[in-house]
Amino acid sequence: MVKSVEELPSPAFVCEVELLKKNLELLKRVQDETGVNILLALKGFALWSTFDICKDFLKGCCASGLHEALLAKEEFKKEVHTYSPAFKDEEIDEIIEISNHVVFNSFNQLNRYREKAKGKTSIGLRVNPEYSSVEVDLYNPCGAFSRLGITKENFQEDNLADVDGLHFHALCEQNVDALQGALKNFEERFGDLLAQMKWVNFGGGHHITRADYDVEGLISLLKDFKNRYPHLEVYMEPGEAVGWKTGYLVATVLDIIKNQMPIAILDTSAEAHMPDTLAMPYRAEIRNTNIPGVKLHTYRLGGNTCLAGDIIGDYSFDEPLKVGDKIILEDMIHYTMVKTTTFNGIKLPSIVLKLNEECYQIVKDFGYNDYKSRLS
Repeated sequence: MVKSVEELPSPAFVCEVELLKKNLELLKRVQDETGVNILLALKGFALWSTFDICKDFLKGCCASGLHEALLAKEEFKKEVHTYSPAFKDEEIDEIIEISNHVVFNSFNQLNRYREKAKGKTSIGLRVNPEYSSVEVDLYNPCGAFSRLGITKENFQEDNLADVDGLHFHALCEQNVDALQGALKNFEERFGDLLAQMKWVNFGGGHHITRADYDVEGLISLLKDFKNRYPHLEVYMEPGEAVGWKTGYLVATVLDIIKNQMPIAILDTSAEAHMPDTLAMPYRAEIRNTNIPGVKLHTYRLGGNTCLAGDIIGDYSFDEPLKVGDKIILEDMIHYTMVKTTTFNGIKLPSIVLKLNEECYQIVKDFGYNDYKSRLS
């Protein structure tokens, strides 16, 4: 246990437990008032040292394959719902054994594994409602040529033996209006099948804990759907909503150089530790900074790898930076943590829980063996 950010290892992901609980309380309120089941999407938040907290609020986890399903089974110990674009022969038996729901992405996969799954798990199909409201193609589940889910044109209504549910996922960090649009398309294309189903899964991308999210609108929408289909169990799988604004990545300035402008090199990396800053791209929020030129001192913040483009961005500060200064990159717990790599052999950020203002628990430190063990 340590008592301040200055004492923490660097770099380090810091999850603030009280902020996590606040998000979970809101999600539980939605569950309680609507009767839906909210699952933790491990693809967005897999900090399993917090699962003893999370499982008091949520119904279980959704997994994207065998390893996530095993983590859910071992550490969350509640419902496990598993979907993958394609399952492997050598993994499917174990996935079926530990999963309450298994969702297939195609009729090819359903036909291949139906007999194995029948009677052992609840079988579902992922469908594509063809509602495209996500602006960044990389994150658009229903974009052109999407491989995710079965379109109406390719749906085989005469091949639904043993299928209990339908799953759709069309959103990415969006408000309830996007869900309204996706649900309208879903019902127009597949609503005639719901009478024979036991459950429906609205997927993820529901940014429920964001400050401007229309929670009351969501509750109303879910109640209306449940009233129209009272026989259906309804599931949602928000990933970002659980870890949203629950913590940060703390890094340290290692050096300051100049090439047309001051450049601060940190002990973290956009490429290895926060790849969405390059892939999306998006501008990370950094505590006590502003856009270039607003404050007196502007710096480009770069990562400590050999990749030329390993740049976090340009930021302005009130005071000049110096070697040893701490940089706090906000909102780095959801999605960012699960995407880290050891590119260049760079050290993975430590994992820390902030229990209160004077108590930080270091959950995990990484070292050379974590790098070496991945490669041979």
